[in-house]
Amino acid sequence: MFKKFLIALSVVLTVGVHAAEPEVDLKDPYKMVRKVSDNTFARITKDQPLIAKDKEYLRVIVEEELMPYIDYKYAALRVLGNHVSKVRAIEDKEEKAKAIKDLQHFIDVFQKYLIATYAGVFTQYTNQSVEFGPAQPFKGQDVVLVKTKIVEPGKPDIKIDFKVREDRDGDWRAYDMIAEGISLLDAKQSELQGILRQQGIEHVSDLLEQKSQLPVQFRGEGGDE
Repeated sequence: MFKKFLIALSVVLTVGVHAAEPEVDLKDPYKMVRKVSDNTFARITKDQPLIAKDKEYLRVIVEEELMPYIDYKYAALRVLGNHVSKVRAIEDKEEKAKAIKDLQHFIDVFQKYLIATYAGVFTQYTNQSVEFGPAQPFKGQDVVLVKTKIVEPGKPDIKIDFKVREDRDGDWRAYDMIAEGISLLDAKQSELQGILRQQGIEHVSDLLEQKSQLPVQFRGEGGDE
């Protein structure tokens, strides 16, 4: 299910756009999502010769064009769920320092995992189109939903809501996606929680790191998640 969400995410962030401009307005969540869509799609189009020679180059595009606008740190902590609260409650200084170090390692690995996974999804890009919902007032809010709809001839429309949050600097970045009512982060959390409880965060980090190091390719349903 996580893979399906990523397919939809790649479509929204790479189609239905015109000429790209490098500037991204982080002060407006709606403009941010649209502009990242512009810039990412333009980069993929421009660098097709490099991608054709080596699909690993998609990692570079994802890291440079997409990840600066994904709040992967916040997303990683959300995936860990109540494990973060348990770390905060640790009183022993050495134990807490070790737990915090493990958290940071997980965040770093989670970023690499997202880069690898998005890169794999982009290998499946075709000519879908996307319709953006109208911008809504967001002053005074710290989380907004940017609504989109993926349209492809002969297939049902896919409704997508992006959760975008404002940080302490007033910048907006995406951290979750809700596809047909199901949250990407909730799905990933459900997948990892059992492993986390039984084998610990270091094991979960090792699993994600192994997956992030696999060659860039789309694995699809029933494959690598």
